[in-house]
Amino acid sequence: MPAKQKNAATKSTPAETPAPLSTSLTPEQLVRFYRLMLLSRRTDDREILLKRQQKIFFQISCAGHEAILVAAGMAMRPGYDWFVPYYRDRAICLALGNTVEDQLLQAVGADDPASGGRQMPSHWTNKKLHIVSPSSSTATQVLHGVGCAEAGVYYANHPKAAKGKYADGDYRKFKDVSFEKDEVVYTSIGEGATSQGEFWEAMNTASNNKLPVVIVVEDNGYAISTPVERNTPGGNISKLVANFPDFHFEEVDGTDALASFAAMERAVAYCRARKGPALVHAHVIRPYSHSLSDDERLYRTAEELQADALRDPITKMQVLLLQHGIITEEQLNRIERDVTEEVQQAADKALVAPLPLIENIECYVYSEDLKPTSAVFATEPVKQKDESEHTMADLINCTLKEEMRRDERILVFGEDVADVSRDQHIRDLKGKGGVFKLTSGLQAEFGSDRCFNSPLAEANIIGRAIGMAVRGLKPVVEIQFFDYIWPAMHQMRNELSVLRWRSNNNHSAPMVIRVPIGGYLTGGSIYHSQSGESIFTHTPGVRVVMPSNALDAAGLLRTAIRCDDPVLFLEHKRLYRETWGRAPYPGPEYAIPFGKAKTVREGKDLTILTYGAVVPRALQACQRLEREKGIDVELIDLRSLSPYDWEAISTSVRKTNRVIMAHEDMLSWGYGAEIAARIADELFHDLDAPVRRVASLDTFVAYQPILEDAILPQPDDIFNAAAELAAF
Repeated sequence: MPAKQKNAATKSTPAETPAPLSTSLTPEQLVRFYRLMLLSRRTDDREILLKRQQKIFFQISCAGHEAILVAAGMAMRPGYDWFVPYYRDRAICLALGNTVEDQLLQAVGADDPASGGRQMPSHWTNKKLHIVSPSSSTATQVLHGVGCAEAGVYYANHPKAAKGKYADGDYRKFKDVSFEKDEVVYTSIGEGATSQGEFWEAMNTASNNKLPVVIVVEDNGYAISTPVERNTPGGNISKLVANFPDFHFEEVDGTDALASFAAMERAVAYCRARKGPALVHAHVIRPYSHSLSDDERLYRTAEELQADALRDPITKMQVLLLQHGIITEEQLNRIERDVTEEVQQAADKALVAPLPLIENIECYVYSEDLKPTSAVFATEPVKQKDESEHTMADLINCTLKEEMRRDERILVFGEDVADVSRDQHIRDLKGKGGVFKLTSGLQAEFGSDRCFNSPLAEANIIGRAIGMAVRGLKPVVEIQFFDYIWPAMHQMRNELSVLRWRSNNNHSAPMVIRVPIGGYLTGGSIYHSQSGESIFTHTPGVRVVMPSNALDAAGLLRTAIRCDDPVLFLEHKRLYRETWGRAPYPGPEYAIPFGKAKTVREGKDLTILTYGAVVPRALQACQRLEREKGIDVELIDLRSLSPYDWEAISTSVRKTNRVIMAHEDMLSWGYGAEIAARIADELFHDLDAPVRRVASLDTFVAYQPILEDAILPQPDDIFNAAAELAAF
């Protein structure tokens, strides 16, 4: 760096007359810009001090990112636009109206307004300001931002959907939703996280749908200790994304406040004009280590750190203000004192703030407003003139159509769920409507903005749906096969399930995930026969149900759609069109509460607990047991797996004193293990025999039918186990 420039970075007075400023910001706004940057830095510094004093438990800073983030905050509108940030975004949250006290309350783990002591520092939430709760996961939030933008566009095209009522005039519990016709969504990501698939999936959908979302890439050159050239081919993400259609791109020195603001102004204006999405790639610095758990001196040279120090956005902004006479040294010092005092006072308050109450730990794992276990969902089928029976597939399709007619906020999307993807052919072709035809006719009746195909990317489906649900829409999405749900697991476990709890009920994402599951297909093999429901029942925050017949499918699906929680709705493929389990149409209000089992067959000698496709197989075994052995078996279909009906289970076991837990998934670590353990724990004195389990072998499902039959539990397996248990 030339000597003159070096002096300019350290002296407080200009050496020569500077060129005129080129910015739309007024002098007052420039001073506010600087103060916000300094406020963010001093808040970081205070957290570092508190961490070293062992008064907080974690610290990760925004240092070096302040200019681009304050620029973003000043270019956008709090409470009007929407913001899905990540953990470096302290400065934009302050610019939007978040307070230092709010942020330090979270740092000390107090009963803070963002999370009630549940989130780590730097995970800010503010419902009024439209700041959506972020997680520590990298890249997941970009899909949420895309979904938020889709919701805004949908409400602009369907303003009646925002009015908090059904199309027929009945009012729902929720209020009107907030949207603006020209709103823009901000979301951000570190450069290292652009390696994640969710980033590329978000770029894909934002481009395809020309969504008003600004994606800010904060490139400080490192992903913890991994430098950018090891992370990104060519070391520059802008070059990799340059060919996405309809995007506005900006690559800017993110330590330059004026350049950053100009870039953000252009990007936001482009999105507000509905021309498409924007990506702002900001080159920033990281003057502090990744977090206080990291020591960057172990992998960065002193020369590199010194070069970063010379680009410090705080120092650069000070020099700019002084050089242009916008502020004097005395005023600069006064701002420093005022900011220091504001941070000190906030810290003093945070350190004596009330801590969260232990008794509230379990609050907001699920909704406390409209629980799916409520008696409001206990309705009876209404007899119809046409009493013909329908398959499970028929009644699921019928229920989807009825609920979409009733509630304009319901959107259905997933892979191949639309009738046709090209609208001009919708009246000419019969259409697909899902690989199992369960969404057939939805697009034709409700249009392509309410039923549409997603890219072949499961995380994309769930991530976008989360963003939509945060905004008040009710996505009913489909994962085409349970076997391919695993790319979405990250979104489901780290985002969907925990959103309400981590934000202390500030945000939630009630939605339905429909998933065809299971084997008994004759040729389904490994990748079309999987079960694995226990993995999801092990996830708090998500309800899990699995009907075994058409009537239950209709009633449980209606409850899933109308309740206020995320629901994993498992549909056994073998049961879609089975003759067994068909039922007449039950009417448009038929619903079944979650957590209520169904007694398929009453008995006195032994209880079989099961669900899904094992129900008809267990029924065959029960009939044969009575016919050949004189054993009277009580068969209970759990149908709701989380929550499950412990009252029904315990009542039956106390009556029969013997119990078998049967399920299709493999035996070890399966769903039945929890039920068996609880029975042994709480009903031990009521048992006349050990709890028995019948399930699949601890292997995968094979293609050859004779192997498939040997692997999956069959009626003979249940018969033999019951006969042995009855004789114990």
